[in-house]
Amino acid sequence: MTDRELLELAAKAVGIRITEWGEPDYYSHREGEVAYSGGMEWNPLTDNGDALELAVDLGLDIAMHEEKAGAFLLRGGVEAYEPHNDDPYAATRRAIVRAAAEIGERRE
Repeated sequence: MTDRELLELAAKAVGIRITEWGEPDYYSHREGEVAYSGGMEWNPLTDNGDALELAVDLGLDIAMHEEKAGAFLLRGGVEAYEPHNDDPYAATRRAIVRAAAEIGERRE
């Protein structure tokens, strides 16, 4: 699954309607491609704040292990783990988005 597909499904899980895709605003702290919803930038794969909001909105639990980060929903059987590869923040964000995408996929 591509990053864009993951983000679309994660957005669906929390009721975010993506209106367009593009580059971050000149003054933005974000990197890479971003989704726009109501004029606001959103990309929990690259932004810690977006990822935290996604995890909280979905009631996800976050777990850190020696070699991987995880996000899971205790009720509902959703789990996603990512290897750290020397960047535990990126691994945690990706695990959150993967778990959210699974929830979004179930809502189709």
